[in-house]
Amino acid sequence: MRISEHILSVALFSAGLGLATAYAFDGTRSPADVAPAVGVEVAPETVPGVGVGRITPFQAFQKGARALRAGDTKTGLDALEFAARNGDIPALWKLGRMYADGEGVKQSDLRAFEYFRTLADSHADEIPGTAQARFVANAFVTLGGFYLAGIPNSDIKPDAVHAREMFSYAAIYFGDSDAQYRLGRMYLDGQGTNKDLKQAVRWLFAAASKGQYQAQAVFGALLFKGESSVPRQAALGLMWLILARDAAAPREGWITDLYNAALKQATEDERAVALVHVERWIKGRRGE
Repeated sequence: MRISEHILSVALFSAGLGLATAYAFDGTRSPADVAPAVGVEVAPETVPGVGVGRITPFQAFQKGARALRAGDTKTGLDALEFAARNGDIPALWKLGRMYADGEGVKQSDLRAFEYFRTLADSHADEIPGTAQARFVANAFVTLGGFYLAGIPNSDIKPDAVHAREMFSYAAIYFGDSDAQYRLGRMYLDGQGTNKDLKQAVRWLFAAASKGQYQAQAVFGALLFKGESSVPRQAALGLMWLILARDAAAPREGWITDLYNAALKQATEDERAVALVHVERWIKGRRGE
């Protein structure tokens, strides 16, 4: 699970999440398009583990989350489905992640795609910076990944242009660092758009500055090497690579490879200055 997804998973169990006015991003109608806001009672409905009676979507989500933590997957799923049908943002996101990861359910990219698309379609105008917006932004990023790779045996074919649109929306409207990284990579590689190093650097720097370690790795490598429109700054580039290496998961060997290649070429002075930059970065993040 990505770090950002872990943070969202933790946030699922916090209180105070609500809904905003529905907004269809790509015109596809979904159940949440007509969902009531959190705090509005819905019609009585039987929910296993909840019973029959008036219950808000968020209350159903809370009960579902507790059931999942207790190991009661069936009750948890039923409660989450109830909440999702009535437009609860974290319930839609959690169900999407469960099917994407095969967590307590049979893995299905298509089912995951449907939940994330419903979330993106219904809440694209969520206020940036709110707890709810983080779930919606992540849904856009996940959808971009699905469009980029396609989903076998489905109508979702590889579509880099559509993927870039998903990343662009989350990067610009929500300021999501994962989306900014993915968008930067697309400009760097010329995927779904023409190659544009300036745009790539712009988005990679934006993401790296927020602590997105994959962007830090790519941006750092560009700075260390130097490009036509990116003046070489070896010590600064090495700093970003050090930060990326320290944050990367063991399976992300490409980040370690970039770091090792730069370290091998760096002079003693460049290494020393890089460590000073790292110390300043860490203090800055701590507010010191």
